[in-house]
Amino acid sequence: MTTSFEPTVDVNRNILEMEYAVRGPIPQRAAELQEQGRSVIFCNIGNPQALSQPPMTYYRQVLSLVEDPSKIQRERQLKDVFEENPLSSLREEDFIPDDVLDVSANIIHMMKTGMGAYTESKGVRFIREAVARFIDRRDDVERIGGVKSVPEKIFMTSGASEGVRFVVDLLIANENDGIMIPIPQYPLYSASIKRAGGVQVNYYPDESNDWAFNREMLQDALTEAKKVGVNVNGIVVINPGNPTGALQSRQSIDEVIQFAEENQLVIIADEVYQENIYAGEFISFAKALGDQKVPLFSLHSISKGYYGECGHRGGYLEVRNPPKVRGSEFDFMDLLLKQASVNLCSNTAGQVLTYLMVSPPAEGSQSYAKFVEEKHQTLSDLCEKAAMIREAFKQMDGVECFGKTGAMYLFPRLNKLPEGTTDFDYCMALLEETGLCTVNGSGFGQRDGTHHLRIAFLPSKSLLEEVLPRWIAFHNRYVRG
Repeated sequence: MTTSFEPTVDVNRNILEMEYAVRGPIPQRAAELQEQGRSVIFCNIGNPQALSQPPMTYYRQVLSLVEDPSKIQRERQLKDVFEENPLSSLREEDFIPDDVLDVSANIIHMMKTGMGAYTESKGVRFIREAVARFIDRRDDVERIGGVKSVPEKIFMTSGASEGVRFVVDLLIANENDGIMIPIPQYPLYSASIKRAGGVQVNYYPDESNDWAFNREMLQDALTEAKKVGVNVNGIVVINPGNPTGALQSRQSIDEVIQFAEENQLVIIADEVYQENIYAGEFISFAKALGDQKVPLFSLHSISKGYYGECGHRGGYLEVRNPPKVRGSEFDFMDLLLKQASVNLCSNTAGQVLTYLMVSPPAEGSQSYAKFVEEKHQTLSDLCEKAAMIREAFKQMDGVECFGKTGAMYLFPRLNKLPEGTTDFDYCMALLEETGLCTVNGSGFGQRDGTHHLRIAFLPSKSLLEEVLPRWIAFHNRYVRG
């Protein structure tokens, strides 16, 4: 006699209750429509190469050579043959430049055990040294002074997300421990806090003031958390913002540092969009911090910027002023190393691409001109596409978009929605009618009574020219009933 058996298991409730809107119901429905043969434009996530942004030639040439070193010698031999045979139909530009061959050979030499072996848990030493030099150049440490970056306090990570989890998991020791996050926020932070069993403490940047934040809003959030027994340990700042794209001023950054110092909080500075600046100036938290003793965890990634290497999962976590660990012989760096060691190491392709991100071709080298041309083309295209979408908003009834353009996103406010509907309803209807996949503002958090959506301005200009009129027509029909 056979009986039906359906196995069940108890699971971690924190993981069961996590939400991640950028991969949520709307993108899932978009995937279903695509399976049915519908044309879908995926603007739900910052995934540039999925929307035809070309990779940087220099990065891919080096990566291909370090993955298959035999090609370096073969390329040099072919070039020798070409130079000995002037009648060849090949041209100099048909070969990989010498500086790329040299850089690739040097990386292989410095890696010592190749691309297929585990590295140190923190990542390859020479790559961490290159990251430290990059940070010092970026922050102009030699000229204006400041605290130099230390390779031993840098961890190579499989994307910035891994670094976030390292820090959040350590800061949430009890169920009443909390971390302050900006609302709206990238849902990695709410999900990571939920997964660790902690409390999400919301603070609300001023939307009408270009999403700036000030001391009063930070203090209000902290005070309310303390009233209900939450022990706040840290504060997250995303600069430039995700989902808002907002670029924070030096004044806002200084406000956060002073607030963190006075309330003994650590700062988690998500700076993965630091290259996506189309107006204004990026100021890192490390530069603003100087020699102040506030604990700072800074994150960067190869997924964004002009490189867009999301799938290769590379990045780094830099630590300044690591806090002491209460009641333990270990310090915070020991525990970060323990976490990294459990993972063995971040992937080597991501580490190499991070090295290339922080060590671009030298000015005057064979690869330099093409590299700069591709970089400027990518960033200017992103800026133009953002402007196209912003211009379309002006033709949509009741749509406002605040803040300077930064990162890869726009976060317009939908001031007129039919009674009884939400921004989720709007985004789902937009998808069904136009094929444009966006994310509802409620998936990132927002002030009560407001509605938004986030769109990544990554599709090609020709694709935007095709879809924006359809969006305008849909919007005005939808909100006017």
